[in-house]
Amino acid sequence: MSPRIVLFGYGNPSRGDDALGPALVACARLWLAEHPDASVALFEDFQLQVEHALDLADADLALFVDADASTPAPFGLRRVQAARDSSYTTHELSPEAVLYVAREVTGRDPPPAWVLGVRGEQFELGDPLSDAAERHLELAWAALQEMLEAPDVAVWDQRAHDTA
Repeated sequence: MSPRIVLFGYGNPSRGDDALGPALVACARLWLAEHPDASVALFEDFQLQVEHALDLADADLALFVDADASTPAPFGLRRVQAARDSSYTTHELSPEAVLYVAREVTGRDPPPAWVLGVRGEQFELGDPLSDAAERHLELAWAALQEMLEAPDVAVWDQRAHDTA
């Protein structure tokens, strides 16, 4: 059986390029329909919350996907570790804090995890995806699809190294 991947796509679809995370989840949902043997759990939300720590149970790999105005275009991939940061006690958690909560709740180390930040340019309420974000989405989806087809820590780490 293939490793169980948990994919979180978060952002507000009503705020222009902030929709990039949910848009990549939509791409993955279509991909899963064509790959029924893949073991991928998809989660989509406006923001990461403490409850998402429970979604990591039994995962072998985790990927957090979000729009990012500060990442170089078109996207960046970085490995993240569990960490108790300033978001730990708020209603919106960082990926690191979600991993930290998962470890605290389960008493086990969380799965290896990465953040896929897709460059966003415009985040105004009511805006559609910008033209730039559409291009970034296409390139990020190609990379994500390759990752889903090769669910392996070493492969994902190499991909992160290549985008650094």
